[in-house]
Amino acid sequence: MGKNLVIVESPSKSKTIEKYLGKDYKVVSSLGHIRDLSTSGKFGFGVDLENNFKPDYKIIKGKSKLVKQLKEEVKNASFVYLATDPDREGEAISWHLYDTLGLKENNYKRIVFNEITKDVVLNSFTKARKIDDDLVKSQETRRILDRIIGFRLSKLMQSKTGGKSAGRVQSVALKLIVDREREIQAFNAEEYFEIDAYFNDFEAKLDTYNHKQIEIKKEIEAKEILSKLSKAFTIESVDKKEKAKKAKYPFTTSTLQQEASNKLGFTSKKTMNLAQKLYEGITLKDETVGLITYMRTDSVRLSDEFVKSTYAYISDKFGKEYIGYVKVAKNKDNVQDAHEAIRPTSINRTPELVKEFLSNDEYKLYKIIYFRALASLMKDAKVEATTVILDNNNYQFKTTGQVLLFDGYLKVYSDYEESEDKILPALDTYKSKVIVANNIEYSSHFTKPPARYTESKLIKEMEELGIGRPSTYAKTIDTLIERAYVKIADKKFIPTEVGIETTDKLQEFFKDIINVKYTKEMEDDLDKIAMGKLVWNNLLDKFYRDFEPKVKEAFDNMEKKAPKETGENCPNCGSPLVIRKGRYGEFIACSNYPTCKYIKNDKEAKEVIAIMDCPKCHDGKVIERKTKKGKIFYGCSNYPKCDFATWDKPIEEKCPECGSILTQKKTKIKCSNCNYEKKIDKK
Repeated sequence: MGKNLVIVESPSKSKTIEKYLGKDYKVVSSLGHIRDLSTSGKFGFGVDLENNFKPDYKIIKGKSKLVKQLKEEVKNASFVYLATDPDREGEAISWHLYDTLGLKENNYKRIVFNEITKDVVLNSFTKARKIDDDLVKSQETRRILDRIIGFRLSKLMQSKTGGKSAGRVQSVALKLIVDREREIQAFNAEEYFEIDAYFNDFEAKLDTYNHKQIEIKKEIEAKEILSKLSKAFTIESVDKKEKAKKAKYPFTTSTLQQEASNKLGFTSKKTMNLAQKLYEGITLKDETVGLITYMRTDSVRLSDEFVKSTYAYISDKFGKEYIGYVKVAKNKDNVQDAHEAIRPTSINRTPELVKEFLSNDEYKLYKIIYFRALASLMKDAKVEATTVILDNNNYQFKTTGQVLLFDGYLKVYSDYEESEDKILPALDTYKSKVIVANNIEYSSHFTKPPARYTESKLIKEMEELGIGRPSTYAKTIDTLIERAYVKIADKKFIPTEVGIETTDKLQEFFKDIINVKYTKEMEDDLDKIAMGKLVWNNLLDKFYRDFEPKVKEAFDNMEKKAPKETGENCPNCGSPLVIRKGRYGEFIACSNYPTCKYIKNDKEAKEVIAIMDCPKCHDGKVIERKTKKGKIFYGCSNYPKCDFATWDKPIEEKCPECGSILTQKKTKIKCSNCNYEKKIDKK
């Protein structure tokens, strides 16, 4: 008999796990999915619409050799364990392996583990089970939905607009960005005034008049109030309260992406890539071990074992008075509590202990994950909050202060939270109850429009609205950037012209489908399939009966965007020349086609074909130009209004580190702003 065969997704995982299991086991990798929907059948869906949406799968290009090798491994094995990731996607990969490799019911088991440590991996074999068909059907339904919507709407956008793609979640996320931009454009700033009193050790702001809220809209009103005030203030009240400042929950996928963006400046894509490495295994001095638990999770739950060991660590390191409590969150809709929050696999494996084995960015991410989990189990911090009300001719001024009494969880998490003391003088001890200001001034301010979405704020909004899954947020945002539907300025998303156009066209014909409510309800239905409460093909049938007629109507009635004119006229017939899209990219041709079939040749066209939107003015296009001496450079079509120029050819891909433009020179891609660079294949 051969060895027991364990199939995981990642090669780096397989090496670590094989060390744990010993000589009776062989661990191999599937390198993720081995099959996907084919592009056969109606509209290339890879789905038999007339046969209950039966999917047609094919081996992913380039993986035939791997599948052949896996079949040989299965043939020589005594038993097979499918150990793909512990989520719906992982469950589906296990099913595809089972089906493709011809496994038998009595000769395989499915195992899952939330962390790659020896004890946890070995223990997973005691809980081996069969594949969960409901989880597989939920993933399969999501894949089919995304294929149908993506293929049909992308084709529509390509034929009618300047857009390249559309999708079930992608287009709703884009709508959020476009709607916010329109709110900003429609916003009318209003002036208002504030009045502040300045004392030796603090300042106070006008809050109420006769204890009722007051708004000052005109300068004349501010001056009138100022004329009624003296510099002598009566201390009306000093209110001191002790308050608890609670630690946040340990990280979920979404909160990790948000915090890594806010505190570390990482993109969600970068965060997930780093977290994947920390999960799969890092080689330390005497072992290879996963440093964090599985990084795709909605749960804030922590295992009893981790809580117990962390309490012991806190007691030993900081004292018993710092031991806190387990924070239990009331689960929101759409939360899958299958496994734990993101946490270190061992609280004794401190960031400093593993720092030498990590890259700088891996260390930063591990450190924030480690201290977030540790802080969540520490005592609340205690602060004394003081509120002082000062009266001046029936106008009440307010000032607040805060003093930290007990640092609690801030002992370890202060680097990531602001907690500065603001100390007020002991005004409650003043015998005269009167205090004199040095000066009283008014100042002008303007109301501000809602802020554009940062990556962190967009992820938070998508999670709160129930759009998509946290594990897909990074990919969704990446797609919006790649498709040039949004651009990034000052780390905020601004919709491009084509992004706005795509959103408007989709809303014109698909507002019942491309919206927050419908997308959230679809997520709820996918959860019901995973729980065995809804039949998967019934959902698809109901969706498709409603969706396809809308697509046909859009193809028939959606107005096609006119091609953009270049500003030149056709040398053959005098009609305007326009930029058209062809199989091999953009080209310049006569707008009077098919009557006139003039096409500008490549040599001439190079000077006017747009490479990308200008990253400086966001209005013009970056095009290839030549100096007087014939040297090629790349500049904005709005010159001299915009002076953007670069010697190296810019590309549409954005820098994964800082979001700035990338330029390509021979075999190297470099960032125009930071030190990021990567080599490309000479071929």
